[in-house]
Amino acid sequence: MPTDVERWKSEVYGNEIREHLFEFAEKGWDSIPEDERDAWFERFKWWGLYHQRNGQESYFMLRIGTPNGRLEPDQLRVVGEVAKEYATGPGTNPIFGDAYADITTRQAIQLHWIKLEDVPDLFEKLEANGLTAQQACGDSWRNIVGNPMAGNDAEEIIDAWPVIKELNETFKGDDDHSNLPRKWKVSVAGSADGSGQGDINDLALEPAYKEIDGERTVGFNVRVGGGLARNEPRHARDIDVWVAPEDAAAVSGGLSALFRDHGDRENRYNARIKFLVDEWGTEKVREVLQEDYVDFELETAGEDVRDQYTYNAGGDGRNDLVGVHKQKDGKNFVGLNVLVGRMGADDVLELADLAEEYGSGAARLTQRQNIIIPDVPDEKLDEFLAEDLLEHYSPDPSPFMRGSVACTGTEFCSLSIVETKNRQVRFARWLKENVDLPDGVDQFHIHLSGCTASCAQPQIADVSLRGMKTRKNGDPVEALDIGLGGGLGEEPQFARWVTQRVPVDEVPGAIKNLLASFEERREGDETFREFIQRHDDDELADLVEPEETSYEDPMMHNTKRTWYPYAEEDSLDASPAPTLGDGTPITSDD
Repeated sequence: MPTDVERWKSEVYGNEIREHLFEFAEKGWDSIPEDERDAWFERFKWWGLYHQRNGQESYFMLRIGTPNGRLEPDQLRVVGEVAKEYATGPGTNPIFGDAYADITTRQAIQLHWIKLEDVPDLFEKLEANGLTAQQACGDSWRNIVGNPMAGNDAEEIIDAWPVIKELNETFKGDDDHSNLPRKWKVSVAGSADGSGQGDINDLALEPAYKEIDGERTVGFNVRVGGGLARNEPRHARDIDVWVAPEDAAAVSGGLSALFRDHGDRENRYNARIKFLVDEWGTEKVREVLQEDYVDFELETAGEDVRDQYTYNAGGDGRNDLVGVHKQKDGKNFVGLNVLVGRMGADDVLELADLAEEYGSGAARLTQRQNIIIPDVPDEKLDEFLAEDLLEHYSPDPSPFMRGSVACTGTEFCSLSIVETKNRQVRFARWLKENVDLPDGVDQFHIHLSGCTASCAQPQIADVSLRGMKTRKNGDPVEALDIGLGGGLGEEPQFARWVTQRVPVDEVPGAIKNLLASFEERREGDETFREFIQRHDDDELADLVEPEETSYEDPMMHNTKRTWYPYAEEDSLDASPAPTLGDGTPITSDD
């Protein structure tokens, strides 16, 4: 039997949602019938709108898709302007203020506190400047990711941007691909460092060489069925297909259609292509793709460059895109660390000014929630690096700052169990001041996810943190599961969850003790990931050693039970959101 979501989608979905959305916006929040809200909230996702958590009724998160994290000149300024104008809410975050933009792990932008009534004007401003929220969420093609410097990265072996651009223009808004069983995440990369993170995507096009008509040609190998969500992570699997750039859209569309037609629509938990690959195997996926979805003979896989993958691999080479790097044209791109991906609106506007003054006005977003300013000539580089703003958004940050990733958390998300953004900032600052990494270790990734949905990609971090609850001294407190040893590279590994339900104030102490054990027991110059791999789970659990330290956490209480975790009056009854006629808050299903 189809799920409720499938029934709702069968009634209204895709581009047609926009007309209904604008009608509700014109009439106001109260015009959405209470018994239809779950259905409309699900549909609104297709246009990038997520209804926020309990106590924040009538407010939405808006996601803006930026294919490959690419912001053209002046678009960064537009993001800052709309954040300031439309995303200032009733609650002030003690670290980030009251208007900010979040960079996501899929190179997109999220704004919070969006009012339904403002959506038409907000969309008009975005679309007038080449930005859109179309299909930023929902059961469709999501924002395509890859190396954000595609086309001008000195280390790439093929320019992936024309392919990404074609895929985005072909499948965004295409009715034949607008209603899939679940989301469809695509990575396309042409760089040799693996910065597309293809292993954790539904569809990955990765650079590879193939001899065609006697000539060594560069194109893409195709992998399918990766993903991190919940407790069923998978690495994308090789289906023995190489594709030339000019055929990438046909093959990618064929796989999307295959998923549309054969994916599970009766159980949303199983409605990802990774489960179809589990069931069918890669040979059948290739066979059905060839027979039913493409009209030319598929090439077998070519010679990949996975042995050169260093991105988020924990060893030598480019682990991320922070810092100063050369472009093909001789100019520089400067990767700036944005701690947990969040920038105040005023900072966004100031950085837009700097991008225009020192570069081309363009910007790029990365999968590690950071931002890049490209096109900086050598003669302007030192002056740019000396700007005051870069003291906060550093191109050379502490490894604990550089490696921090966090999801939205209970600040806005109804799924999250714990507070994340402010907590990870506090973790990083405490670790920076109190912990030294062993010699030669300049990369250390800590990802904090508020629940098992994996929006912060915790399974691919050195230290993985996942929101839970526990009791301490008889009181309920927020807690974190701790996983170790995740990462990508030539041989990607998922983190092993070795310790459960550690009270949040004991987590920094646990990380400090773990790193002390790593330094003491390290063999030669082995990486942290190699160190983790040669110990079993019981040994690792002993090395973690949760401990109270000087670190203090102001949000140990159950932040899921508040209307806003940082409000002085944070009970649901204190919510400023509209209420039902009897004065009780409107609530939605978690």
